[in-house]
Amino acid sequence: MELTTTGTVTFLPTADTAAADAPALSPGATALAALTAGYDVIRQPLGQILPRLSAVLAEAVPHLAAAELSTHCAHSPFKVAGEAPFATRIGAADLEPLFLAGVPGRPWQGAATIAGAERPVVAVMSDATPRGALLVLVREAGALPVEEGALAVVQALWSLVTSHFDRLATEATPGALARSRAAADTRARVIAELSERHSAALTGLLGVLRSRNLDDAAARATATELAVTALMELRTETDRDKAVAEERADEAFGRLADSLRALLRHSRVQLELGPLDSVRGVAADVAHAARAIVRAVVLTVLEQETTTRVRVGWQITEQELRATVRDDGPGTMSVCELGSARIADRLEVLGGRLEVDAVPGWGTTVTAVVPLATPAAPASADPLSSLGARELEVLARLALGHRNRVIAQELHISESTVKFHVAKILTKLGVASRGEAAALFHAAA
Repeated sequence: MELTTTGTVTFLPTADTAAADAPALSPGATALAALTAGYDVIRQPLGQILPRLSAVLAEAVPHLAAAELSTHCAHSPFKVAGEAPFATRIGAADLEPLFLAGVPGRPWQGAATIAGAERPVVAVMSDATPRGALLVLVREAGALPVEEGALAVVQALWSLVTSHFDRLATEATPGALARSRAAADTRARVIAELSERHSAALTGLLGVLRSRNLDDAAARATATELAVTALMELRTETDRDKAVAEERADEAFGRLADSLRALLRHSRVQLELGPLDSVRGVAADVAHAARAIVRAVVLTVLEQETTTRVRVGWQITEQELRATVRDDGPGTMSVCELGSARIADRLEVLGGRLEVDAVPGWGTTVTAVVPLATPAAPASADPLSSLGARELEVLARLALGHRNRVIAQELHISESTVKFHVAKILTKLGVASRGEAAALFHAAA
């Protein structure tokens, strides 16, 4: 991708039904119209903000689709709005080069590879969220450059929208945390299932292509290379998603420290920060919640008239994040005094807990413990629920007493692939033999 600094961003109108009555915004729009448009966008539910923003920008910057890569969002950092099937072919990987090259406040327009082809785009970057947010408008081939006035409006609206995102993430209300955590857990399961499914298919392909029964060495070598490349791309995609959905612990704590310094800049209370040198990844929703909880505790501590010093620290273990706030106040604080900050509600959503240790005359230590992983889902009553569709087909025939060669012929796959599926079935069901697997199948039927 070649970047040129012509400073443009573009999007064509979407077919979203909610966008039909959205206010249009032209390059010569008045300040009042721009404010009205911005209000109309941010008042939408989170899932409708991008479609509505796309509709608002449609007249000023015509576009085929709008896509965003917003790292504030733990469960859905990539979103796209536009007409199918084109919009559905746009992926997060298409936006990553634009995200890395983007400069906040400087809209860019040029050609980029989107949905498998080079297309004109407008890319707008915002630094209103701690880790940045990108908006990309995908335009029709041959679209005229966007005027500077329209670009300025796009930049202003995107900055407004991302500031709204940052406020929602910072407040980390219990309802939002619950949705975020549930969605993040679902996404993690989907990624794991997709990885397993593709890995099984590609591993089976490699097994067949490496078979000595094949004579065409050149074809086998080429196919092997393609399969290995596909496996590498799959792993890279998983790593990319993980990088977007997580924050490094030290960087997350650094953002908290910056906000606390600003909070206490004109206060008589001295702020002390405990060292944290962990670089392990922490789920973004956990980091958001920990920062919000610490800020709420610090605000409560500042209400104590005799407090002169506050020490804040994070400790990261394999299982949890422990955020500690220690003060030198009267030492009379209780959990009830922290209730007004909804700290307990936030922690309850995440499966965490709050500990308060108050010593009269010496101060109070408040510790919020947040698990780093979502609670394990309850075991399913169906022992076969962990199996994929192909594995169920193999197990059904295995339960009838069919051998691998017969199963391979019936399913039109290789015998080595059947062996691979059988091994996975035994592992997932926790049994040691084909007979035990067959017995489970008949019991569940």
